[in-house]
Amino acid sequence: MSFSISVKQNQYITYILSDESALSRLEVVPERGGMITRWSIEGQDIFYLDEERFSHPDLTVRGGAPILFPICGDLPDNVYVYEQKAYHLKQHGLARNFPWEVIEQSTDSSCKLTLSLKSNEETLKMYPFEFELKFTYELEGKTLKIYQEYINQSDKVMPFSFGLHPYFFVKDKEKLGLDIPASSYQVKDTKEIIPYDGSFDFSEEEIDVALKSLKRSSASIQDRARGLKISLKWSEQYSTMVFWTLKGKEYVCFEPWSAPRNAISTGENLTELEPGATCEATVEIDVTSL
Repeated sequence: MSFSISVKQNQYITYILSDESALSRLEVVPERGGMITRWSIEGQDIFYLDEERFSHPDLTVRGGAPILFPICGDLPDNVYVYEQKAYHLKQHGLARNFPWEVIEQSTDSSCKLTLSLKSNEETLKMYPFEFELKFTYELEGKTLKIYQEYINQSDKVMPFSFGLHPYFFVKDKEKLGLDIPASSYQVKDTKEIIPYDGSFDFSEEEIDVALKSLKRSSASIQDRARGLKISLKWSEQYSTMVFWTLKGKEYVCFEPWSAPRNAISTGENLTELEPGATCEATVEIDVTSL
């Protein structure tokens, strides 16, 4: 049988999902925000990981695919107001900063690992809602599917946005081809809207832009230097794609967000979930040869 899930104790307990027939291997670390840390296919890294930052529990992870909830991006002064009370929430929310629990695993026709995060005393100080998040990572061949459930366990409507922050490993950004279904983007710092012609200037120190008004629910990165094409598909809840990279770093981030930054205050594309209800979403990543 080509599917297996094993566990190893590194600095953190790490779950390794393997599809031997495709030489595809995924690593998940529940303690570090339930995130995928590594994915390799035929020995080639698909995700980037800053190992030095990862080894420090007090630093945010740069690499893998961190989970964003209940906000994407940052808030002005890290503060939002709900029912006349101010709450502090750091960039990208709280889900990536808490340990998750493995609740299910299967290797029948693919590798599937399901993790859960439930609200607790600490989360309620930052976000006054009771919730459960369930993420199922499914690995089959060169395809990764991420199934998400956002469950409102409180007795009031729960406002939130959600997203993923995958860091794709790239050796030579000048040899990237991008297919993003947008005609313009908004620059984070200046808020300027700029027409998008299909490319970015990678000589800039930082690129941090939000692409909205997406024409379809798929996009791709062609890494000509490594002969790989990475295709993303996402469910209809995702309204915004953020593209972020720093000069001199071997990654580009291609982030599906359900809403733009500060949506919890502006209401733009905000998900408002009724008590007891569940919001489901999916993101799929496929890797093929060019």
